[in-house]
Amino acid sequence: MSRAVDLTVTGRVQGVAFRHSAAVEATRLGVAGWVRNEPDGAVAAHVEGAEDAVEAMVAWCRTGPPSARVAGVDVVEAAVTGASSFEVTG
Repeated sequence: MSRAVDLTVTGRVQGVAFRHSAAVEATRLGVAGWVRNEPDGAVAAHVEGAEDAVEAMVAWCRTGPPSARVAGVDVVEAAVTGASSFEVTG
């Protein structure tokens, strides 16, 4: 069963290698989607894959890489797009 979520991660999450680290973690977990910086200083992501892998990615985003200071993670259920890789965009 596939699941997809859209995430908005707030706090000190830009300029701390959050997107790169998220892509490494997504590849390790086997999820697909994308991650990007937002103009307001947040990081947005779309994550899809197996339920347990998506949950693990959401959990990782609640902490992020060591230099990040995550203040919050908003999680919204999303449509599965059929993505086959995880990309860093914007």
